[in-house]
This record gives sequence, structure tokens and C-alpha cells, in this order.
Amino acid sequence: MPKRAYHNYWVYILTNKPRGVLYIGFSGGIDDRMERHKLGEGSSFASKYKLTRLVYFEEYQYVNDAIAREKQLKNWHRQWKINLVEKENPNWDDLW
Repeated sequence: MPKRAYHNYWVYILTNKPRGVLYIGFSGGIDDRMERHKLGEGSSFASKYKLTRLVYFEEYQYVNDAIAREKQLKNWHRQWKINLVEKENPNWDDLW
């Protein structure tokens, strides 16, 4: 398999309903990761709260940038995360 010149990494936010429980994740393969979340196999936390609605994501070329952003978002206050989602996705639509 040839080496890819450009890698894609994603930081994303899942929820179960608008302004519900929030889950912030990071993935190098969003398609596979979302399929696992939809099947309840993505993470024990996401599975427990049925977090399958993708409401926000950011794409990065470099893994270190994505990991740094994930850590940054996880340290934010809940309201800041809600504001971030509502700025880009005011109806909390499932972007998946």
C-alpha cells in the first residue's frame, strides 16, 4: 500500500440530544470511528449515554495538532463547548 501524502485527523463532538451529554473524541479515521459509535462500540462512555449524534468536527493534517485541540476542548467549560457547537450547527443536526 502506498504511503499517503496527506493524512486526515478529526476532533469531534458527539451528543445524544441538543445540549445533552457531550463527548469529545479524536480519530484518524472518522468513517470507521462513527460506525463504531453508531453500533455502541466507540467508547464505553459514549455507549453508556447513547452518544451517536455527530454535532461538530474539525479536520487536521497533523496528528499532533488534532491531539492538542482535543485536549484543549476537553478542558473547556461546558458552556464554551455548547457555544462552539451552536455557532457552527445551531440546530444540533446530526452531521453524520
